Amino acid sequence: MKLPQMDLAFVIPAYNEERLVGACLQSVVDEVERSGCSAEIILVNNASTDRTGKIARSFPGVTVVDEEKKGLVHARKAGFDASTAELVANIDADTQLPRGWITTVLDNFSRHPELVALSGPYIYHDMALHNRVLVRIFYYGAYLLYLLNRFVFRVGSMIQGGNFVLRRSAWEKAGGFDTSIAFYGEDTDVATRL
Repeated sequence: MKLPQMDLAFVIPAYNEERLVGACLQSVVDEVERSGCSAEIILVNNASTDRTGKIARSFPGVTVVDEEKKGLVHARKAGFDASTAELVANIDADTQLPRGWITTVLDNFSRHPELVALSGPYIYHDMALHNRVLVRIFYYGAYLLYLLNRFVFRVGSMIQGGNFVLRRSAWEKAGGFDTSIAFYGEDTDVATRL
């Protein structure tokens, strides 16, 4: 399938993620190569004290932005500000993109020009099995909520913080990231304002 021509940037905030950031970046690089699209890959080194920045800099094509102000929202904002693409993918440094991720994203944004954000689940590779089971249960509940919102109420739904894509123009119109949010909740804020 020929991919639609759309600008795409990846913003990956990272704080002391030396153990997992390499696998994350490799999954993004591999997916970009598989898809054949061009994409910005921006890792935001959020005041890490370990080798996160050094590992990220070892990947050709990855831009590292050093953000000294600690906090996930500050890191996401720094990456967003450093990117230029219309579609900005936000993934966490402990996630890995599955095969076909870019194709799915570009296809959905191409077919639905009114779409302002897209989100999906992700697998926590660094969690204990019992915690992954609890997350899976949460996803089933969230999927039911999504179906209810989409087909009954005809409104948007939730955004998963470690795996979402924003349309830049819509996010700028909504006012961008609220840097008063300390850590958790930025995804809820995004979903509410979009």
